[in-house]
Amino acid sequence: MFVGAVALMAYVDISLLLITLTAVVVGAVAVMGLGGAIRRASKRAQSSVGDMTASVERALGAIRTIRAAGATQRETELVGNAAASAYRAGVDMAKLSALIQPIMSLCIQGAFILVLGYGGYQVATGEMTLGDLVAFLLYLFMLVMPLARAVHAFTTLQAGLGALDRMQEVMRIPTEEADEASLPPASAINAPGSGAMLELADVSFAYDGGPAVLDQVSFAVERGSRTAIVGPSGAGKSTTLALVERFYEPSSGTVRLDGVDVSTLPRHDVRRRIAYVEQEAPVLAGSIADNLRLAAPDATDDELMDVLDEVGLSDLVERTDRGLDVPVGDDGVLLSGGQRQRLAWARAFLASPDLLLLDEPTSSVDSRTEQVLQGALRATARDRTVLVVAHRLATVADSDRIVVLDGGRITAVGTHDELLASSPLYRELATHQLLVES
Repeated sequence: MFVGAVALMAYVDISLLLITLTAVVVGAVAVMGLGGAIRRASKRAQSSVGDMTASVERALGAIRTIRAAGATQRETELVGNAAASAYRAGVDMAKLSALIQPIMSLCIQGAFILVLGYGGYQVATGEMTLGDLVAFLLYLFMLVMPLARAVHAFTTLQAGLGALDRMQEVMRIPTEEADEASLPPASAINAPGSGAMLELADVSFAYDGGPAVLDQVSFAVERGSRTAIVGPSGAGKSTTLALVERFYEPSSGTVRLDGVDVSTLPRHDVRRRIAYVEQEAPVLAGSIADNLRLAAPDATDDELMDVLDEVGLSDLVERTDRGLDVPVGDDGVLLSGGQRQRLAWARAFLASPDLLLLDEPTSSVDSRTEQVLQGALRATARDRTVLVVAHRLATVADSDRIVVLDGGRITAVGTHDELLASSPLYRELATHQLLVES
């Protein structure tokens, strides 16, 4: 319709067409300038909504802590400020969008007035007939609808591009799979061998260019053994487990699984042989069964009950009619800290891994439950290799081997009795925990 109207207007009178197109071009330039501003405003609006969502999630996720700290009013104000910021950003974008249509309408109306004035002059001087002027004005009105649609489409496109920019920021974040697309499957570690199952050789690591968390760490975990890592807070114990799981890559050195550098293997193939009980023992919203089947989706109900009984958690499902479908709440809020930790143990045992990584596995349980978990761990360790991090030395005193970390370096390696005699740091830790007399 636009092209046809312009062609007919050119046929009627070129000079009037030039007047019309000049007005349209002026409006188009103004619209293009506002389009860039709309795109930037849309991006700010998307960012503000994201900040608001993060504020709400932060407040709801820690609502007990906030209530207990008497910080309800402050957190409410933070969420309110984030919502107000998102509202203002949305209004700013709406204001810019609202300017587009009036600007274009003003240009069209200006063109109409100019055409009517100059065309009337031409009719008065005999250079144009009245019929041609009326026809030209009708063609001018035919331009209004396609121009309005084009302007609306342009405005919508700019707002969408602003949102797309935010999406692309997320899409540009590197993923684990991106750097291992060409790696071969881990056939080299499918068949268990003999000797060390896990080995760290001169491993050093620092977070984002900061100070070294681990410095030239080397030790081996023999197949079928139970090895413990102990040391003061900040020594690098949990970081060591994170490197084994390939959540991070060493700054230097090598982590080997069955003699194969894990950096040459797909992460999925490495992790399917490892179960990891995290220090925080996270629990997913859903039921007990949902959480247990996270690593073993094909496990039967009987297998779930067996592993719950193994960690002393069977009473949790036996005292309710819902059984394994009993809900745990968002982030496991309906469970105690000890129950969350035992659920994490059960999930790891159910996966039947070759290598079991435990990070502070009894930090949230009482001494009686700790004895139950210790018995379950001893039974589990008969068939698999265990690497455990612990502050409580009573948890790991009977380990086959204990590695003492301090300041990111290994200061001693040996059994409990050997370290009591040879490691001042280990003896100090044991003395403070009343394992030996001072």
